[in-house]
Amino acid sequence: MHILLVEDDRLQSKMLTLTLEKQPSWRVTAVADGRQALALLAEKNTVNLVFLDIEMPGMNGLEVLDVIRQQYPALPVIMLTGSQNIDDAVRAMKLGAFDYMNKPPEPDRIYISVQNALRLSRLEKEVSRLKRKEEGAFTFENLVGHDTGLQEVVRTGKKAAASDIPVMLLGETGVGKEVFARALHGESSRVGKPFVAVNCGAIPAQLVESTLFGHEKGAFTGAIAKSIGKFREAEGGTIFLDEIGELPLDAQVKLLRALQQKEISPVGADHTVPINVRIISATNLNLEQQVKDGKFRDDLYFRLNVLPIRLPSLRDRHKDIPALVQHFLERFAAVESWPLKLISEEALKLLQQAAWPGNIRELENAIHRAIILCETAILQEQDFVLTARHDKAIYDPVIVSVTPQVELTEGGVFKSFEQIEKEILLRVLHLSSQNVARAAAAIGLAKSTFYRKIKE
Repeated sequence: MHILLVEDDRLQSKMLTLTLEKQPSWRVTAVADGRQALALLAEKNTVNLVFLDIEMPGMNGLEVLDVIRQQYPALPVIMLTGSQNIDDAVRAMKLGAFDYMNKPPEPDRIYISVQNALRLSRLEKEVSRLKRKEEGAFTFENLVGHDTGLQEVVRTGKKAAASDIPVMLLGETGVGKEVFARALHGESSRVGKPFVAVNCGAIPAQLVESTLFGHEKGAFTGAIAKSIGKFREAEGGTIFLDEIGELPLDAQVKLLRALQQKEISPVGADHTVPINVRIISATNLNLEQQVKDGKFRDDLYFRLNVLPIRLPSLRDRHKDIPALVQHFLERFAAVESWPLKLISEEALKLLQQAAWPGNIRELENAIHRAIILCETAILQEQDFVLTARHDKAIYDPVIVSVTPQVELTEGGVFKSFEQIEKEILLRVLHLSSQNVARAAAAIGLAKSTFYRKIKE
């Protein structure tokens, strides 16, 4: 975590820096005046939190705070002062400071305030992300890795967003096709209008037509009320048809008509309904082969595949993994109200070397699982329990057959339970290549319990 300390008193600056950097994951950059602080923020916006002195020559802390709140509204600021003037505290809080401390602050007070500020900041970021997603205002700038591994597809996506051209997103499962589709919608002229996602493979075959195009009351058994369908829910906006290759052939005919005529026929209705909807489709299947096999209509394929965009797999954008890991660490900390975990360089290197056949979704699950298993503040290699291979990355739980390896008796006399337990633990540890986390997971023990038993 990067902390910016703005303090003109050298002694106070040195003391605070030493106090903050006692936390191994905290890095402090100290500057002596407000203009320096604003220049640093503008040049390199990697700061997570600011400590800001009020009484400074030139531009005082309250003036700096006012600029920070306008330009970096999500950046938490903790004010410092050597004065007992309560009016300064009131003004600072009104301007949006997170906290206010008299100098010199107690170390415990500092640590508690920093943790609370970061927790609130993470929650605000997550709420903002969810709000953008709900309002259909999610853009390419919100994609993690838009400036590194996704540069090429983002360039194409921005061109596609400028028109209503049908887009087909291609790529393996878990690469983030729906997230990319939301960014396409958020960058288009339809921003703010509905974005409706439909998983075509999850709809029962007999309900596909009704789900997409709606039905009249009494149109079929169980139709106790009228339904407008997903297309009309998306009116004026975008409908995202995920797993389009799973759509039954009879529903493909209706979808083709909707594309050609810009109108739909609800089940049981004697009239058509005009629609104004942009269609983005996605698949991980080879639709050209599906067409050859007679499983997908060629005319519908050509209608949907006007602009294909293939999203890269995670193994092809390993430079994005550190940013994705940090994103998931912050999101889980915010959503689950957990302390923010860090990750060691060795563990991060392991994740970058893995092939991730399940792509971003698998990485997300790996981070979630590691946070739960880890009993310290920093995620280590053993917390991931995965094996990095050239062809695949898999979770590699240890499957151990212990009974044949452990004798219950010695010289015809039953061994004590403690002796048998010791032999089992040592055997599992050996089969786990001395990896305590894997050994503990293999026999259903917490890592701390396994450590304690080995020590005993």
